[in-house]
Amino acid sequence: MTRVAVLGAGSWGTAVASLAAGKNEAILWARDSNLARDISATHINSRYLPDLDLSAQLEVTDSLDRAVIEAEIVIVAVPSLGVRKVVNDLIGKIAPDVPIVSLTKGLEPLTNLRMSGVIKTELPSHRSDRIGVLTGPNLAGEVAEGQPTASVVALSDKSAAQLVQETLMTDRFRIYTNGDVVGCEIAGVVKNIVALGVGIAVGLDYGDNARAALMTRGIAEMTRLGVALGGDPLTFSGLAGMGDLIATCSSHRSRNRRVGVELGRGRSMDEILADTNMVAEGVTSTAPVVELARAHRVDMPIVVTVAAVLAGELMAAELVPALMGRQARSE
Repeated sequence: MTRVAVLGAGSWGTAVASLAAGKNEAILWARDSNLARDISATHINSRYLPDLDLSAQLEVTDSLDRAVIEAEIVIVAVPSLGVRKVVNDLIGKIAPDVPIVSLTKGLEPLTNLRMSGVIKTELPSHRSDRIGVLTGPNLAGEVAEGQPTASVVALSDKSAAQLVQETLMTDRFRIYTNGDVVGCEIAGVVKNIVALGVGIAVGLDYGDNARAALMTRGIAEMTRLGVALGGDPLTFSGLAGMGDLIATCSSHRSRNRRVGVELGRGRSMDEILADTNMVAEGVTSTAPVVELARAHRVDMPIVVTVAAVLAGELMAAELVPALMGRQARSE
């Protein structure tokens, strides 16, 4: 059995921790001591996965020291804005060769760093090839329900990737390995922004053609940025790219799509965010992606237009007309 520490008791972190506990020694860290006690007592995360029973073998704690002691795999599942603080608290508590896997699909504002970059910055002595990401079309609720799902673990070190694969893979959760950390992380970030745009189109009652066009051109945009940053173009046609984009843009469970839908219906961002206790990473990552695109001279019209809507520079109803009115060009 492998000892797995999952840091962050949101919906996705909880789902992965419960999954890991099925055949491993898994422990889930919750910052909120009340939530930790509640999950321990009921084996239900009433705040984020209220309708699902978690593994009875899952241990839950509010002590970070307790969570990571003797951990053989550390999984970081906190929102992008909180990753730096949590990882900083790991200094001196884990060995430099322990695989650290991020579940967070966002960029850090101001630095524009991917989560692997944030982790490496805070843990400079940790092996870079053992810092990576688990990503793919993985809606937390479906994973927690035990529905069949495929995912990708991206780590430069093949043995570390295989360890995570063997540890987490089940007959319902199939994992592939991939050495392209950059591409997998960028795909996970950009697909959330495209989902905001698709959601806006849904909220405005546009049809399937418009949604398909946004998704397809969204893949083109994420591929251009990912390749410019050193990613493998093939990554974006796989689970981390196309697969995750389809799930996030199509499912009513997708929080980024839901935010977009509400924007399309005319609600303000403040109203939308006040109604949810979950983080829509696309909201905080859009501006950093725009900055990265400009720095690398990458054309990303969907992302730029969504950013304008989020910034209040463009009405949601103007998103599709703005994209449709662009100069004609070849595909």
